[in-house]
Amino acid sequence: MPSVNRLYTEFKGQGLEVLQINIREGADLVKRTVRERGYVAPVVLDHTGDVAGKAYGVWGTPTVYLINRQGQLIGRMVGARDWNRPEARDLIRALLQEDAKS
Repeated sequence: MPSVNRLYTEFKGQGLEVLQINIREGADLVKRTVRERGYVAPVVLDHTGDVAGKAYGVWGTPTVYLINRQGQLIGRMVGARDWNRPEARDLIRALLQEDAKS
């Protein structure tokens, strides 16, 4: 998740929000993992997996949802991504710029 940390740190001042959702693990384990791995974006817990699985269709991790400022789902990606790649950063920049016009 280092690339998510960098992405969040770089773009949060431009309106990017990142929520990392942990599914079916205890709070103590999650806190320790966050501390050990140095996650900087907020981490929320879905203790049962019902919110992620039933409500949003997340059955495997990682899954990324792109949601605009109006709360509309504009993209979904399943699987790990390298957010340091120029293409990924260009996508985020474009989405933030487009969303800022709305």
